[in-house]
Amino acid sequence: MQAEIAVAEHPREQAINIMYAVQGHYGYLPDEGLLEAAELLDLTPLELEELATFYDFIYRRPVGKYVIHVCDGVVCWMFHENSVFEYLCQKLGVCAGEISADGLFTVLPTACIGFCDHAPAMLVNGRLYGPLTPLLIDEILEKLKTEYCDLVVCK
Repeated sequence: MQAEIAVAEHPREQAINIMYAVQGHYGYLPDEGLLEAAELLDLTPLELEELATFYDFIYRRPVGKYVIHVCDGVVCWMFHENSVFEYLCQKLGVCAGEISADGLFTVLPTACIGFCDHAPAMLVNGRLYGPLTPLLIDEILEKLKTEYCDLVVCK
């Protein structure tokens, strides 16, 4: 991490990259990782916390192996009869941000993911899926549970 910071014109430009690196190590951005990153970047912990909590893809609490970001944009809401978010939470037995009992899944709402032409849509560890139906969601979850997937896992 120090090498990336050293070559940056302004070390603060590396804040997201550094938080991602720490998250890649722990699976999320714990307090001790945030403090270390803030010190490396010459930021206060509060400044880095504000950035971390603003950004949907930095996790300040532990998450499942697969993080499902459900698009909460207007177009996705227009193109579904029932809430994809509610369906996933019910299917996995979780509320927003919780980890499923098997440790595999965390479901989070997120702003528009830019996949409007395939609404409703979701991201699973960065991979886009849509247009979603309950049947397709069930197939995706089953595949993630039972088969090797080339998705980047959170930890």
